Amino acid sequence: MNSSGDDSTSILYDITFIITVCGSVLSCLAAAILVFVLKLYRRVVYRLALYQVLASLAFAIVEVLQAVLIDKFYSPASCAAIGWLTLYAQWMKLLFTAWVTLHIFCFGVFRKTLKLEVLYVATSLIVPAVIASVPLVTSTYGPMRVTRTSSLCYIFGNETKDIAAVERLVLWDVPALITLFAASIAMISMVLKLTNKVCRSRLKYTSLDEGDQFSKALRHLIPLAAFPILFFVFIIPQLALNIFLAITTTPSRELFFVALTFISLWSLASGVTLIVHITIAKCFPKMRKQKRNTAENISLYTSHSSSTARPA
Repeated sequence: MNSSGDDSTSILYDITFIITVCGSVLSCLAAAILVFVLKLYRRVVYRLALYQVLASLAFAIVEVLQAVLIDKFYSPASCAAIGWLTLYAQWMKLLFTAWVTLHIFCFGVFRKTLKLEVLYVATSLIVPAVIASVPLVTSTYGPMRVTRTSSLCYIFGNETKDIAAVERLVLWDVPALITLFAASIAMISMVLKLTNKVCRSRLKYTSLDEGDQFSKALRHLIPLAAFPILFFVFIIPQLALNIFLAITTTPSRELFFVALTFISLWSLASGVTLIVHITIAKCFPKMRKQKRNTAENISLYTSHSSSTARPA
């Protein structure tokens, strides 16, 4: 019975992994292609979103390496390398998400554009390398069996499991939880503030032109505001898994399954969110403009027909 259950869990995990990772790679590639084809990279906010998507794509590729290399070509060195890449890619995603949030928040609330792109990129590339190197020094990168056919290399430790449990919390879980929670609160407050300004303009407490500007900003920024909120939700199962591993030495395969699936969804959501944003920002205005032009043409035709009509 247990063997049958393990086999079923293994098959379900493998299928879910393939779907989520393939979806992540395809969605991130599609989002990146749209940014280049539409030449959106000329604007800072799109470049920041592109960096975040590319970091998510890198993480999805690392997940593929986890699946392909660990079981077939395992060695302590390769496991440490994969563990380092995993933590590095996670921190890249987190920092780019934080910078995108800061940039959008300052623009949406204070109408200011921060010109700190070099700082954004430098910190998002250098800081993760420093943090991911700590487990290399303490030799806490190690494998853990997830299913009968799959293993995962991360900060699991071999003979230093207690140290590894502390490092998982200090080097990733707690900073990620605090950062994404703060970013989510910032995005929610920004959306509420813009919504309030739009409502006030509708009630004519402000000018209609100003209200239209707030409405346009709200429509464009809401999809990008979903970045930190979705990611905050997606890391909760991983935090629960690491707390569980710190308490007991027997890992729960079901919790592993849920946590790894949500981790993969983080990359998938990055690409999908940017695609939705581009669709709303670029396609809908063109559709509305065409609809308005059509209505104006019909109105002109109707008025012209009425003016040329002869009374009987």
